[in-house]
Amino acid sequence: MKRILVTGGAGFIGSHLCKTLLELNNEVICIDNFYSGSSKNIDKLKDYEKFEFVKHDIISSLFLEVDEIYNLACPASPVSYQLDPVRTIKTCIYGSLNMLELAKNTDAKILQASTSEIYGNPLIHPQTEDYVGNVNPIGPRSCYDEGKRASETLFFDYFRQFNIDISVVRIFNTYGPNMSINDGRVVSNFICQALKNQNISIYGDGKQTRSFCFVDDLVSGLILMMEKKDFQGPVNLGNPDEISVFKLAQDIISLTNSNSSIENKVLPADDPIQRKPDISLAKKELNWIPKTNRNDGLKMTINYFNSLLK
Repeated sequence: MKRILVTGGAGFIGSHLCKTLLELNNEVICIDNFYSGSSKNIDKLKDYEKFEFVKHDIISSLFLEVDEIYNLACPASPVSYQLDPVRTIKTCIYGSLNMLELAKNTDAKILQASTSEIYGNPLIHPQTEDYVGNVNPIGPRSCYDEGKRASETLFFDYFRQFNIDISVVRIFNTYGPNMSINDGRVVSNFICQALKNQNISIYGDGKQTRSFCFVDDLVSGLILMMEKKDFQGPVNLGNPDEISVFKLAQDIISLTNSNSSIENKVLPADDPIQRKPDISLAKKELNWIPKTNRNDGLKMTINYFNSLLK
């Protein structure tokens, strides 16, 4: 049994990670300030004897005796991270520094949840880990994009300078139950609009592509990366099954039996045209591939949002 800290543990991905770690008989400490996470996501976890919740913002330091740290704390949807961009980049930089210092002081292994957004609007397709990206450092998304890039820098500097045991994963678009109903991400937006028979809003012409990974598959990848020895990454975790935003909207309309129509809106600044992970490295080093069919994952996610909207 390990004592594991999950920052951002009340968030969408963090809550699933906490649950899986508890089911693997670990002691789990969940930290969150509920800026973008929700207490509802962890309500059922409080039934586990080995679960502990601490309300805390990782912009401020803390000390706990732990064996492993999963650093997931940061608003991840454009709506959330653009609401307070200075706070977002503080979470990325100060939060990473505080968690790295904790790992240093406790000799814990630490995993950084980075993002495909570090690639920006990519000029190569699919994206491989050696691609350094095409990122606007002063745009409305840069608080998150550049914040996560700076986090990766800090992690590798602590590894080189202090020999901290690190892992860095780059998470591509992920979906599933526990997503926020108003987080502004494409899957949750489309599902909620379809269930309400509202027009589905597509930004741009809908030809831009994304690759969507079901949350259970992503969590298994995070745990495999934490368990992997002598491999720091970074490594892409995502589903390479690429789909256009327009086709995704059509599929969700069909799966929900909705009467919704599709309407086009202006594409936001710096919105990527293509996003698809090359997961060759994850296959090689972690023996990881996503297993959930997109339609099956969408059905589970639709059922979740349907229960919220009733």
